[in-house]
Amino acid sequence: MKRLRKSWRDPALILAVAPAGLLMTAFFVVPLVMTALLSFQGTKYYRLVWTWNLDVWSDVFSQAHYWTIMGRTVWMSGLCVALCVILGLPIAYAMATRLKSLENHITILIVFAFLTDAVLKTFGWVLFLDRTGVFNGMLTLVGFPPGATDLLFGPGATMIGMVYNLLPYTIFTIYLSMVRIDRDLILAAYDAGASKTRTFFEVTLPLARPGIYAGAILVFVLSLGVFLEPKVMGGGTSPMAAELIRQSFETRVNWPLGAALTLVVIGIGMVSLGLAALVVRNRLQGQDLQGQGGQV
Repeated sequence: MKRLRKSWRDPALILAVAPAGLLMTAFFVVPLVMTALLSFQGTKYYRLVWTWNLDVWSDVFSQAHYWTIMGRTVWMSGLCVALCVILGLPIAYAMATRLKSLENHITILIVFAFLTDAVLKTFGWVLFLDRTGVFNGMLTLVGFPPGATDLLFGPGATMIGMVYNLLPYTIFTIYLSMVRIDRDLILAAYDAGASKTRTFFEVTLPLARPGIYAGAILVFVLSLGVFLEPKVMGGGTSPMAAELIRQSFETRVNWPLGAALTLVVIGIGMVSLGLAALVVRNRLQGQDLQGQGGQV
């Protein structure tokens, strides 16, 4: 079959990508360039001064406090990805295979929870996890002392809020991958004598990996910029990158520093995703080589 090759000299191709290109330029490239230019300026008496120097970047790379927060942000984001995948995988599998009759109902409930205002959900968790809240009240009823748990205003509460708000991304991406799996492949594994567990790990799970990877990327990128959970549920005791940037812009009125920290977070996200993509590509290439060796 003859393959058609498109050239950027083709007016139809240019017109097709022009709207998306204009939107990306106006709302991503231009703000990113402005942020980069802002990071080379300074402040005086809480006012922006166009100085064009590296003082802000020197401050960023010389202060260990900033990198401690950045490291905490990456660690919390990675842990959030792991928990979301662990929790989202069985839910998506149940929706795609075991609970087909309730599939639409579960989807509506998840979408409803996902579309509910994030501030409302976050403060709802505060009321639930408070020392005098519902969770400790239930523990008291079964014999625990009053205020048995003190999860609120700590990293644990922050992680609960992050997982709760970002879990739908992994559920739906994995679910969409699983519903597209050809049922005949699973039936063929059963006919070959494979158990349900072996079929899941050797057929279903490998074919659902694109959804797992997509959900993990979405959750990781969004986790790098979480704001409400560390501030409200974590009580600001373990700030993350978004809170540090907010303080730089609002509290300290140091826009160049906030711009530089924003670029650092973007850079960390790009490097992390690049390393993850490299690992995944190497694993896929290794599996392809093993498969070719087995065929030979």
